[in-house]
Amino acid sequence: MLGFLEKISSYSKEAFDAAKYLVEGLSVTFDHMRRRPVTVQYPYEKLIPSERYRGRIHYEFDKCIACEVCVRVCPINLPVVDWVMNKETKKKELRNYSIDFGACIFCGNCVEYCPTNCLSMTEEYELASFDRHSLNYDNVALGRLPTSVTSDPSVRPLRELAYLPEGIMDPHELPANQKRAGNLPSQIIKELQENKLKDESNNNSKNIVQNKLNSNN
Repeated sequence: MLGFLEKISSYSKEAFDAAKYLVEGLSVTFDHMRRRPVTVQYPYEKLIPSERYRGRIHYEFDKCIACEVCVRVCPINLPVVDWVMNKETKKKELRNYSIDFGACIFCGNCVEYCPTNCLSMTEEYELASFDRHSLNYDNVALGRLPTSVTSDPSVRPLRELAYLPEGIMDPHELPANQKRAGNLPSQIIKELQENKLKDESNNNSKNIVQNKLNSNN
């Protein structure tokens, strides 16, 4: 008799847990049903990448001095710098520069440490190809400027959800002149610098008061 009651209790508990989990799942479903759908009709519509998006690397051949700093700071030694030494001028002469985007991790170290700023990150992310060897870009392919999402007449640019104003979930209904949510990276850096100056001034005033109290004592 006791074993039978234990089985009934276990069955009731499992049934209650199953009903609980079912209600929790349906609550999430019903919550999403109240939200407006956000669909991007790619490739006719594209999201505008963020300001510091790390896309395909752009390379300027005339600025490169073949110092190979990009190769040394790259975690996988990816850039290939082909150069020869000119015996007359005793300077390096650059022949070719290439990056294999099939292996690149887009960390941005080469762009950050380039002494002549010949490398820069772009917002181009459509690098899919049928042959992995075509992802090995030489200096000619790297020098090609990408088409911006906002400047392409055949594409309707849409803002990312993170940059939409508060209360707006559908980027299709957002006017083009509407102010975006949040601050730009330059504005955030300026605010941090201002806050740092305020903290330093407050600390200096506290030190002056403390020194006066110590001298009076």
